[in-house]
Amino acid sequence: MTVSQVLSSGYTEEGDEFFAEISSEVEGDKGVILPAGTIAHGCVREIQSSKRLGRDGWIEVNFDYLITPDGREIPIQGKMSTKLNPVIGTTKNVAKGAGYTAAGGVVGGFLALNVFGLPAAIASQGYTLAGGAALGGAVGLGMALYRKGKDVLISPGDEIRVKVVHGIELPVFKKEALKQEEFVCEGLGLKITNIDFEEDPFGELNTITIALVITNLTDKYFTGFDISLMNDLNASFYPSVFGDTSIMFSKIKPGDRTSGRISFSVDNIKRKHWLVIYDRAQRKQIAKVSIDNAYRDIQDKKKAKKKRKKKD
Repeated sequence: MTVSQVLSSGYTEEGDEFFAEISSEVEGDKGVILPAGTIAHGCVREIQSSKRLGRDGWIEVNFDYLITPDGREIPIQGKMSTKLNPVIGTTKNVAKGAGYTAAGGVVGGFLALNVFGLPAAIASQGYTLAGGAALGGAVGLGMALYRKGKDVLISPGDEIRVKVVHGIELPVFKKEALKQEEFVCEGLGLKITNIDFEEDPFGELNTITIALVITNLTDKYFTGFDISLMNDLNASFYPSVFGDTSIMFSKIKPGDRTSGRISFSVDNIKRKHWLVIYDRAQRKQIAKVSIDNAYRDIQDKKKAKKKRKKKD
């Protein structure tokens, strides 16, 4: 989950509000109950800056309500504190097992919600997320908050685990309803067959490598350098020489079919991304395909394959 601003013991004050965005959807037995991209409201309850003799600063935040995708505001009770689990570096479990709840929601941008409205997206009503249910490793909810400098306590990549304090009744969403909007121009075939999240040569987990098959039955011409990743903040990232370059130097002319892998170094792999292809002549988008949609489809196929093997 990514907060809306930096939380720093240098200038953050007790009582400051913030919002956090869930980066991985939470699933129940019947479907998705907390879509990725939904919002939790939090408030800084107590904060202590670092002291002499190397004593760490710490921060305690409360999550006080959820805004569900259907517009309901649900009060909750929960908190997260780094007092007993101080942040000492990125990608650390800073509040493993902490008793607080985070959820809620902005789901604008989902195709089915925009076209058909909320009722078409809900598979069933009244699913209860039980009190004490873990939303960390077991369900796969990750949270990333911010730290910058010695007085900032929480940073992108620091993982915290969520535990529901009380049972909450939420609607269950159809997976198909939560797919991101995308388009591909007529005659262009674009199939993503695999997605890997990798470290760059410096050990930073910031590289997205995509295996894809391109079939160009249009009159458009483009190269690997006309392919980019765009995130939900409209930042663009072009192919990286530090990753797989098998498609990077390809020229895709009308009638061509090519396959391979292409890598992109991004600023935050947890944001939503789209694979974008531009027509080289006019620099107009001729395809915009959601990485989140493709990744979800790939994982669903892997799960189905495992189930078939178990039956056999």
